[in-house]
Amino acid sequence: MTTERTVRPAAGVRAVRPAPVVRDASTRAARPTGPSSTLHLTRRGRLVVWTVAALVALGVGGAAGAWADGPAAAPEVRRVVVAPGDTLWGIAAEAASPGEDVRDVVLELMALNELPSGGVQAGQTVVVPAR
Repeated sequence: MTTERTVRPAAGVRAVRPAPVVRDASTRAARPTGPSSTLHLTRRGRLVVWTVAALVALGVGGAAGAWADGPAAAPEVRRVVVAPGDTLWGIAAEAASPGEDVRDVVLELMALNELPSGGVQAGQTVVVPAR
């Protein structure tokens, strides 16, 4: 029969608990890797993962519905042959609607005819939007 005895320190001696074992990175065992190791996410982490997955799914689904309507209808145009003394500004002023800024029409004519500048020559054919 064994009896357990409680050992008390002698008078004037303090009882000391053993210090916890402190391990640094060099003595710590490496974590297992591979298929046996698992990833444990917190509740917040799971929420973030689900939110990102939902956003990706919505983005992919939204992109699938973006179909082109086909080519835009071409604007109606008329051809004007530049007479001697005509300028692009004068042609634009004749083609402009009432209240429309002639400068905007000049820029539109330059873009429509792929002109590098506002200069035109006599005999040149210029495409002008029909209004």
